[in-house]
Amino acid sequence: MIGRTLSSILLSLAAAAPAAAQSASAVVPEPSGMVLLGMGLAGVVIGRALARRKPGE
Repeated sequence: MIGRTLSSILLSLAAAAPAAAQSASAVVPEPSGMVLLGMGLAGVVIGRALARRKPGE
């Protein structure tokens, strides 16, 4: 259940991420680096929480 929800969130974020917008005065980077970092941290937290659960719960 969690894996399916997480993968659907990842797909929607990847599809909605805009490309880098460039102009003559400023460069706005795409936020994919922060999305990857956030998803990695969320994966670690969820993985540790699932590992700590007792088999009977």
